[in-house]
Amino acid sequence: MRWLWYFIIYSFAGFLLEVAFARAIRHPKRDRKCLLLLPLCPVYGLGACLIVWLAPMGNGPLWVALSGGLAATGAELIMGAFYRFALGVEFWDYSGMPGSLGGLVCPVFSACWTALSLLLVYAVHPLTAALTALIPAWLGPPALIVLNADILVSCVALRRTGTTEVLRWYAPDW
Repeated sequence: MRWLWYFIIYSFAGFLLEVAFARAIRHPKRDRKCLLLLPLCPVYGLGACLIVWLAPMGNGPLWVALSGGLAATGAELIMGAFYRFALGVEFWDYSGMPGSLGGLVCPVFSACWTALSLLLVYAVHPLTAALTALIPAWLGPPALIVLNADILVSCVALRRTGTTEVLRWYAPDW
């Protein structure tokens, strides 16, 4: 169950990072969650889990940076393609950026993921691993059910409407 908690924690951290980034650049779309109920961005959870899984397979910071940057970029490409082609929505679009691949990934953000991989593996993950060790085992199954239910309902809603605005159920309509 520790990987479930890693995924949830890093998806939530990604949500917070997205919100902070949107505010810092004064982006008009300030809400950045990707699920209907939970404030999570699964692309970050997937990317972080891949980075943490790959880190011990190599030796040192260069391996972590390179494999982490590639893993996070791969996760972004896969999730972006899934959102676009399976659900008919886009949460990000790098089309205007140099070196963009279909608007799904670009070198600038890949460089960011590379740097964040080092921070994740050497600073954040040791604390996350210690924290998740404290979570009682009985919480895992209910958390998995809630997460999967939210993912399923979110996917259906996104596919049916073709817009990410459907996730803003709480926003006033004014």
